[in-house]
Amino acid sequence: MSITSVQELQGMQQISAAVAHALNEMRKYARPGMSTRELDEYGGMLLARIGAKSAPRLTYGFPGWTCISVNEEVAHGIPTDQKILREGDLVNIDVSAELNGFWADNGGSFILGEDHRQLQHLVDASRDILRIALSHISGGVRINEIGRLIETEARKRGYKVIKNLAGHGVGRGLHEEPHDILNYYDRYVTQRFKKDSVVAVETFISTNSTIAEQQSDGWTLTGNKGGYVAQHEHTILVTSERPVILTEANGIWA
Repeated sequence: MSITSVQELQGMQQISAAVAHALNEMRKYARPGMSTRELDEYGGMLLARIGAKSAPRLTYGFPGWTCISVNEEVAHGIPTDQKILREGDLVNIDVSAELNGFWADNGGSFILGEDHRQLQHLVDASRDILRIALSHISGGVRINEIGRLIETEARKRGYKVIKNLAGHGVGRGLHEEPHDILNYYDRYVTQRFKKDSVVAVETFISTNSTIAEQQSDGWTLTGNKGGYVAQHEHTILVTSERPVILTEANGIWA
């Protein structure tokens, strides 16, 4: 969507603050021995408390309030009673929601407790690369150049990117134009970021895989060559200069 009024900006700020708060609190609430369903129910309660509705459940009938992916899962992990969090797990929480007709999307990966698998560098790379990418976005910038930047920064750190997952427009729905804010350069993507538009930009930084493949449950994605993936995502307002990071809660980067 494009912001055309103060009321629209306030609406986006409210839902963005809601998903940012839920994500931050879920990260603090997570602990070894907890099921991902318990963590998800906590996130659902946080959203419901302020009247927000789960975007994946509302839009696609997703069987959870949030997406929680663990270890080899890339994205769209289903919260279940059987999936128990362990010390050292690589956990990704993706929170998207709707409030009063406005939608926002926020996500982040983190290591639960001690880093047994030595994956903190991967998590840090994903977060840092997103920060770098966002700092280069303004009205008129080619979308595919941000993809080039993300992949280049990943390679510098010895990583790959997932090529079939992308950031997207957001605001009046969960997924809007542009649908192709990719993590690599695609010469066929000719769109530019538009001033006053709202988009969700996300990194998918990988140790081994370049393609995410859907599993038999119809939701969960894993890498085509195994390994691990860290993801970070922010909903932003594009301006003529640096973007406004709407989901940056109290200076905290998910």
